[in-house]
Amino acid sequence: MTSMEAESAATILCTSKQTRFNIGTPNYRELDIEGLNITVTSGGKAGAKGKAKARCEGTEILANANLRLKAGQRYAVIGRNGTGKSTLLKAIAEKLIPGIPEETRVVILQQTDAGDVNTDETPASTSSHNEGPVVLEDVIERATAKHVVQQEIDILSKGVEGGDSFSALRAFRKVRHERLQKELFLKDKDARLRSGTRGMQARKALIATEKKVAKFQSQCEEKDEDISPETLAKETNEAADMLADLQLQVEPSKLADIESKAKKVLTGLGFTESRMTQPVSSLSGGWKMRTALAAALLQETDILILDEPTNFLDLLGIIWLQRHLTTLASSPTAPTLLLVSHDRDFISLCTDLLLIKDKSLDLFHGSLPLYESAREERKTYLAKVKDAQDKQKEHIQQTIQRNLREGKAKDDQNKIRQAKSRQRKLDDRWGLETSAKGGRFKLNRDLPGFHFSRRAEVEVLVDERPVAVVLPMPVELRFPGALVSLEGVGFGYAAGRGEKKMVLRDVTLSVGMGDRVGVVGLNGSGKSTLVKLLVEEARPVMGTLTRHPRLKLGYYAQHAVEELQKMGRAEPELTALALLTREVHGQLDEGEIRGLLAQLGLPGRLASDVPVRRLSGGQLVRLEMGRILWQRPHCLVLDEATTHLDYETVAALREALKDWEGAVVVVSHDRWFVRGVVEGIGDDEESEDEDVGTGSKATRRRVVCRLRTGEMKILEGGVSEFEKGVEKRVRRLEGE
Repeated sequence: MTSMEAESAATILCTSKQTRFNIGTPNYRELDIEGLNITVTSGGKAGAKGKAKARCEGTEILANANLRLKAGQRYAVIGRNGTGKSTLLKAIAEKLIPGIPEETRVVILQQTDAGDVNTDETPASTSSHNEGPVVLEDVIERATAKHVVQQEIDILSKGVEGGDSFSALRAFRKVRHERLQKELFLKDKDARLRSGTRGMQARKALIATEKKVAKFQSQCEEKDEDISPETLAKETNEAADMLADLQLQVEPSKLADIESKAKKVLTGLGFTESRMTQPVSSLSGGWKMRTALAAALLQETDILILDEPTNFLDLLGIIWLQRHLTTLASSPTAPTLLLVSHDRDFISLCTDLLLIKDKSLDLFHGSLPLYESAREERKTYLAKVKDAQDKQKEHIQQTIQRNLREGKAKDDQNKIRQAKSRQRKLDDRWGLETSAKGGRFKLNRDLPGFHFSRRAEVEVLVDERPVAVVLPMPVELRFPGALVSLEGVGFGYAAGRGEKKMVLRDVTLSVGMGDRVGVVGLNGSGKSTLVKLLVEEARPVMGTLTRHPRLKLGYYAQHAVEELQKMGRAEPELTALALLTREVHGQLDEGEIRGLLAQLGLPGRLASDVPVRRLSGGQLVRLEMGRILWQRPHCLVLDEATTHLDYETVAALREALKDWEGAVVVVSHDRWFVRGVVEGIGDDEESEDEDVGTGSKATRRRVVCRLRTGEMKILEGGVSEFEKGVEKRVRRLEGE
């Protein structure tokens, strides 16, 4: 058993069993780790004496779990917010888990806190950001580590071209010394990871490397007069050979090929030629994260980890990435993919599910809908088996009791012995008759170890407590009418010389009580501007915008989580309960506030004791919904509300919004979410409902509006029509 710790804002402690299988020829694209334990402790470094205490006091993520990944497979990592998905991925990426070879190449795109990841707005002007590499250079640099090679080339070039006869030797030794220092660091890390026989071998390797470094250090400190002519000639030639090898790595033809691939990836992620030449420092947070994603996709790796990559992509980028990862998998050297995403349509590209639940890892070969269906079937089957066995057991128990009574009454010892024998068999051998795979139950195979019974009980699968999102009834409007209405609305920004750059043109839209409106479009199409008009953060420059005089509107902004994080940092002791208490101005008492937060998934001490700054992204979404819903609005405008939620909470919110009586305007790149909320797909709801808000029969309008270059169009085919159009654009980008 070995362990490793990482010092950061939190400490990750990992232990696992070690195996000697395929140590000599490991497959770096595969992982087979047993007995994995991961614990996260609070900030600071845990000393050797405090490790056991740290494990007790920390948050346990996994306990005795098995992590098995097959080469080239695509795994969707599934689990609720707070189960430790990002922690597990970080532990794999940083090779904190014993059993991951140090030579394994792992590339990770970590979840971001960038506040403007989905913004439609154009990045800030480059006039005040004229420093740093441009996007294309930055991506190539991250993907190839060209600067490290170039640094060594510069050192050797100066040495070879120097006038001093010893300059080439000194440069060569300097490069070798830096390489040996890196090797020493890796050997030291490996030695601290290992124990037992492998640990002894690793420590021997570390000692040998330390001696090598010390010996070479003494060579570096040699004076010129102590260096023999033979050594001088030999190392001067080696310096020239090393320089030639390094120059081959950055030769123009090879860099041109990498640049071509980088441009293709950046184009697929939405970069134009002009944006590729902008300094990275001038980009918004979302575009910076696209740059990081492009660099991750370009690198040669054994394991590729993408943590919520769709958070900062529009549908064009999502579909392109989906196709790119699927195509990448067809290569014989395709990396093993670990993917976290709340977008159910996007994770359909995965071949397997890796489920984190109850501190364990479960592997399922198939899609998420297939897993949910198989689990329901298994649960139903086990419930029937248990019910039948319980009835049979009750009947046998009654027979045994009757035979015991009759045997005692008649002093029939044979009957008493027979009844006791049947009772022992009932206690000892009652339970599962089939294995988990459906075959005949075998004791040694299906129930290893010591047990009081020779068969396992039939355990009906119990689901986790379902995620529930309860939306309060809107307040009564008193008289009917459209909640928000736009007639021929246009909006633009000043572009100089008295001209305006139009962002929206001739937009007409009406939202009534109970309506469901979906707004789709690529980044830059004007979605954010439309939202600002609806919530009166902007005024149209042409046309008319009218609102119901009694309208209460709830607006979830795409930057809401980041704003709450800033608020939490400014007031470290601020809790969700305290924040809402301050904002309701006495209109709700503490019990009502607690009830509202509990309905949204922030119950008890989570609301009153945990500071806002320590809440997860999903919990902050719930808090923001509470800040909106306490006023019981008539209309909800949700701008990318699913970004920080796990897939179960997204599903719960989707179901809650389907039947809510108020109006909903959804802006989202999540196709599955928009289909459910706006189009009602996935339920038996008819298109015409009773409008409770007005007390009359009215048509629940369900419309999907597409914005493109500032113009709005109603899509008769809904989200599918938009998706097909984007897929055509992706195929054109790829030259199909």
